[in-house]
This record gives sequence, structure tokens and C-alpha cells, in this order.
Amino acid sequence: MSLRAIRLESLLDTPEAYGSTYEEATIWSDDRWRAVARQWHFYLAERDGEVVGMVSGGLNDYVPGTHWMYGMYVSPSSRGTRVATQLVEATCDWAIGQGGDSLYLHVTESVTRARSFYDKNGFRSTGATITMDRDPSIRLMTMVKSLA
Repeated sequence: MSLRAIRLESLLDTPEAYGSTYEEATIWSDDRWRAVARQWHFYLAERDGEVVGMVSGGLNDYVPGTHWMYGMYVSPSSRGTRVATQLVEATCDWAIGQGGDSLYLHVTESVTRARSFYDKNGFRSTGATITMDRDPSIRLMTMVKSLA
């Protein structure tokens, strides 16, 4: 399953950026992976027949009526290409199609490369931060992009 492979790669590459861990995800059953794939609106990026990126769109139960981008990742070999931008665009299109006028995300404060990318792509800090459920020492910054 392509989603499983790219998600596991992301968890090894930047473990502090995700709510689950590599150790947890490696023991998930095929049924669990299928359930994850059904729960979110995933977009996978391919380059030369290989999956090199992922992102998902979804709602946030804690902030009703908002549209969110989750689990953004691009393989090191495809960073600096348009892959990341295309994944953001796909998620923005999904949110607009769902009636959204903005797209939110959480980004780990210590992952400066991701924060810089989001800034360049029109996301702005809301000023809000939270801690990651699985590790309260990891702080997440809330960002939003207007889609109107």
C-alpha cells in the first residue's frame, strides 16, 4: 500500500512532526491502514512512478466548521520541486469544494523548514499553540490560509 510506505518514511524522517510514531504505525494491520485511508481525504504525489509525498484534508472535532491539512510530507529527493505546493493546492481545492473559506494546519515549532514553506505559501500564524498529545514537550503552531 502506497500510503503505508510514504507514511512510514515520513515517521522515520521527521518523527517530531506527526501524532503517531513509526513504532506504532509498523504494527498496524492492513484493516487499520484501510480505515485510516477512508477517514481522511488523502492526496499522494508521484514522481517517475514512485510515491514521493502525501497530505490529507479533514475536519477538526475541536474546532467545528473548520477545514484542516494534516500529515504533509515530501521525500527528501523531491523537496525543492513543486510537489509540496501541488499537495497544498490539492488540499485547498478539497476545502473549497467542501465550502471552506480557510485552511488550517498545525506545524511543529522546531521544524523550521516546514514553517518557512507554509509562510511562503500564504499560511499565517494565528498566534495559537498547542502541545502534541503523544509528547507534550512538542509544541505545535496553528497556521491558517485564507481561501477566499
